[in-house]
Amino acid sequence: MNAIPTDPRATRMHAEIGETSVAIARQRAANAKPLAALVQALRATPPRFVATAARGSSDNAATYAKYLIETRLGLTTSSAAPSVHSVYAAHPDMSDALFLAISQSGRSPDLLRQCAAAKRSGARVVALVNVVDSPLAEIADTVLPLHAGPELSVAATKSYLCSLAAIADLVAQWCGDAVLDAALGALPRTLDAANDFDWSALINDLADARNLFVVGRGLGLSAAQEAALKLKETCGLHAEAFSAAEVQHGPMALVERDFPVLFFTQPDDTLASTLEVANSFRVRGAHVHVARADATPGDLAFAATTHPACATIAAVHAFYHAANALAVRRGRNPDLPPHLRKVTETV
Repeated sequence: MNAIPTDPRATRMHAEIGETSVAIARQRAANAKPLAALVQALRATPPRFVATAARGSSDNAATYAKYLIETRLGLTTSSAAPSVHSVYAAHPDMSDALFLAISQSGRSPDLLRQCAAAKRSGARVVALVNVVDSPLAEIADTVLPLHAGPELSVAATKSYLCSLAAIADLVAQWCGDAVLDAALGALPRTLDAANDFDWSALINDLADARNLFVVGRGLGLSAAQEAALKLKETCGLHAEAFSAAEVQHGPMALVERDFPVLFFTQPDDTLASTLEVANSFRVRGAHVHVARADATPGDLAFAATTHPACATIAAVHAFYHAANALAVRRGRNPDLPPHLRKVTETV
């Protein structure tokens, strides 16, 4: 029975968001040895490029992987569409590629066929997967478990954040980024602090909303994509994600007075330009909400970290609490969205 909760703290989604910090600490400790072995192999035989394979929230994590790998390692990283193999029966050349498969369940048929084909084509298949005895784990050359633990709410939260943490850990070790490594070590404490931030202004603004834009740039684009997906899933709210570099083209024509727009930022080279775009929306009379670590009055705060890659994780973690509360406010059960299942087995 899809009972409607009356207290946001009573949902599975709320409980699982709260388990994220422990899960990331567990992941980092448990994956240290297999990650070190993988990094040694990647350094000895560098891949020509990186391809990602994922669906849903995991595909939003793949966007994060693209920006982090390309900016820190200089390797072209692109999303490999599962339908290219499963529907069109095409076989792209994946020789000497790193094929990064991201999945909570590791059971989607099209993803499995795609990974098997990539492996036959000569790719090194690395699986970031929560279910370690899944078919995906059996196919992969290397498995980096997410260690999120059981996730019963249909809306993925801790598994998504554990995916980002695993990607960041891989990149930190691969490129020898001591600052990112230290920030990841402190991340569980950072996320615990993020539980206390007040996003009620956003919740109040979206309580009766029908549409909004969610905007980010660089690493923050993955946050925008994930937030838009969660607002659809849990709140029944039509949300569309855009890059701050693209939203002023065609999409700006839809923005009228009081139209809500949520911006995700991180303290890197994208911050100034993203804030400029936010201001252009304010000029048009939109209701603009900006999530930033160094929040000023009126902004949505999240915990400050020592690396932009971790800021994205902290921002989404804070957002999840707001999405859970907003779903309850709108009279919906975020754990059991209509028409959705935990595992979607696409062919």
